[in-house]
Amino acid sequence: MTTLDSLSHWRLERDADHVAWLTFDRAGSAVNALSADTMTELAVVLDALDAAPPKGLIIQSGKATGFIVGADVNEFASLDTPEQGRALVARGWNLFNRLAAVRYPTLALIQGHCLGGGLELALACRYRLVADEPGTSLALPEVMLGIFPGWGGMLRLPQVIGAPAALDMMLTGRSADARRAAALGLADARVPTRLLRAAARQTVLSNKPARRARGLGGWANRWPLKSVVANRARKQIAAKDPQGHYPAAPAIVTLWEKHGGNALQAPGLIDGIIASDTARNLLRVFRLQERLKANGKQTGVTPARHVHVVGAGVMGGDIAAWCALKGMTVTLQDQDMARIAPAVQRAAALYARRLKDPRLARAAFDRLIPDPAGGGVPLADVVIEAISEQPEAKRALYRSLEPRMKPGALLATNTSSLSLETLRTGLADPTRLVGIHFFNPVAKMPLVEVVHAEGDAGDALARACAFVGQIDKLALPVKSAPGFLVNAVLAPYLLQAMRSVDDGVAPETIDAAMVAFGMPMGPLELADTVGLDIARAAGDELAGGAEPPRCLAERLARGDLGKKSGKGFYTWRDGKPVKQAGAAPAAAPAGLAERLIQPLVDATRQRVEAGVVADADLADAGVIFGTGFAPFTGGPLHYQRSNP
Repeated sequence: MTTLDSLSHWRLERDADHVAWLTFDRAGSAVNALSADTMTELAVVLDALDAAPPKGLIIQSGKATGFIVGADVNEFASLDTPEQGRALVARGWNLFNRLAAVRYPTLALIQGHCLGGGLELALACRYRLVADEPGTSLALPEVMLGIFPGWGGMLRLPQVIGAPAALDMMLTGRSADARRAAALGLADARVPTRLLRAAARQTVLSNKPARRARGLGGWANRWPLKSVVANRARKQIAAKDPQGHYPAAPAIVTLWEKHGGNALQAPGLIDGIIASDTARNLLRVFRLQERLKANGKQTGVTPARHVHVVGAGVMGGDIAAWCALKGMTVTLQDQDMARIAPAVQRAAALYARRLKDPRLARAAFDRLIPDPAGGGVPLADVVIEAISEQPEAKRALYRSLEPRMKPGALLATNTSSLSLETLRTGLADPTRLVGIHFFNPVAKMPLVEVVHAEGDAGDALARACAFVGQIDKLALPVKSAPGFLVNAVLAPYLLQAMRSVDDGVAPETIDAAMVAFGMPMGPLELADTVGLDIARAAGDELAGGAEPPRCLAERLARGDLGKKSGKGFYTWRDGKPVKQAGAAPAAAPAGLAERLIQPLVDATRQRVEAGVVADADLADAGVIFGTGFAPFTGGPLHYQRSNP
């Protein structure tokens, strides 16, 4: 029989005010995740508190990594039968209902990530306080794993913040920082870290009623507004996913509307969601994402504090802005202030959009320092070159940078196509140059390819991966080869789409077919967005001397370069493509999507066989996070294995 003294994951203490402090510190793990054994122990704690009730219970984390990151996804991935799925849902639903019903007041003291089952546990408490610090994040992201928040989140979140706001969080997986959590009513207050314990004790003893949604948000939990809100949500889901690739989203709406958030009242829905290919594939993608994150957690690497970026164009300027957003001092160099000014303007807009708080936005802006003379070079831990794709210009720049860099500083190129072997010529220490290849737009694309050459010792690669992890991007090590991984698989896909245009298929029909397949945008809209001149250059390098598609050559001859010139495969207005109405996937020739995707799949396999990327799983991860390849498929190689 488990007793309080034999607990492995929880520690219970009582203070002089008879407040119980329950600390969750999962043994053998860097993060707190809710598993079968941790929840069994929590039930033991509740037994003990039932026998000797405290004046209040405060639940906190013993991990520096955050409150609770959610349920242990490995337990979801190992479900084999419908009965196991229902038992998993029942375990959390019943335990958190028990927590919600205790006689004494309860409070969740939240620092860092409070996600999924962690937020469901917090919602079962009467009060929630959040640390007023940048790392605080509250979310129910289960829909992104193809599942639903079945441990009380679908019941309690709408009650606390109102149905419309709750459905938005549950259907998008969108997180709330400390400021937004307090504004929504999801947290009772946001508190400076130094005052958290005192505020928690005061709040749990305050005898204040629990927060509940008021106004229209609260009324939307009741008939008839409930049906109106549910139907509106279904229409929005259908507009975004007309093919029904992601069944968890409509299931969440149904469970909230028809079953009060209790999935146990709809066992068929549990069975269908948990057993679906989508859920299995999205759980696979989550594990692949964690593997990429692990690449960015290199031991023994000193974090970068100062980054110097040379080249203030769209890529260089946005890389600099992102690094400053993530807390680094950044110096941005170009020929003069006039070239740097547009990057600074874009950075200001990024900070206002991302940080909300004007003080934080100003602090990030102050970390981004225009530096036409390159005075930041000797101070930088990482120097990133992001100038034009001209080998001699890059080599000349390196010759001027290398003597000025401090010992041990990393020299990186953002080249998208040139080999490291070509660029290293003339360097006193060739191995200090690595590729750190970002994708456009930098703020939205999570993947960064970290490029190394054959025979590299690995120190520079490890430091580059650590830097990528430090700025919250996913690091994918790739070997120096034309196009690396992502561009090498995109080019044949885009060219195949253009050849379909040559065959008489309308661009709108092609793009509609691929969006229906599950891509975030069609290949021709993507080509326009990237730039048809850039698509042509990539195609020339990777097409083995084949003639470019006629439709591409004709547009380039007219100077139609896509979005940046206002016209390509589409006319662009206000940053959006103007498309002819009525282009439906049904209008596409039979098998069009499969024909378009096959060159991408083939190129991905070839890159694995050539050793450009270490294995097929990493290749799938790179293509998903670097191109947006339909996540519900599990990646191009997994998709082909599953659909021979």
